[in-house]
Amino acid sequence: MKTILQPPTMAKPGGNYSHGVLVKPGRLLFIAGQTAVDSAGAVVGSGDAYAQAQQVYKNIAAILAEAGGTFADIVKLNTFITDIAYRGKVNEVRSQYLKQDFPASTLVVVKGLAREDFLVEVEAVACLEGH
Repeated sequence: MKTILQPPTMAKPGGNYSHGVLVKPGRLLFIAGQTAVDSAGAVVGSGDAYAQAQQVYKNIAAILAEAGGTFADIVKLNTFITDIAYRGKVNEVRSQYLKQDFPASTLVVVKGLAREDFLVEVEAVACLEGH
């Protein structure tokens, strides 16, 4: 279904991600950028990147579950933060969900997100072949 790509000609990734993930044809789930909004539409963790990341990953978990998948099915993550200082806290939360065969991943520091109080946004692609 998916093959983790770590070419020997490249340095091993320093964090919890893979350089590439090869996916054979199958069911792909594209998860839109998730922010720290709870089921009532309220922002969780205003001013707190760790609390916001927790809500973001809870939202991703809910979407995966709805599709019959898990975090092990994620093949690509794009993470957007509004300050590089949030990187450690976001990675701390991410590590609670991703344990091995890490997805390809990109981290981008942006000037702002859709709402001023959003500090973190994460979008994902999952391969659900076999589910």
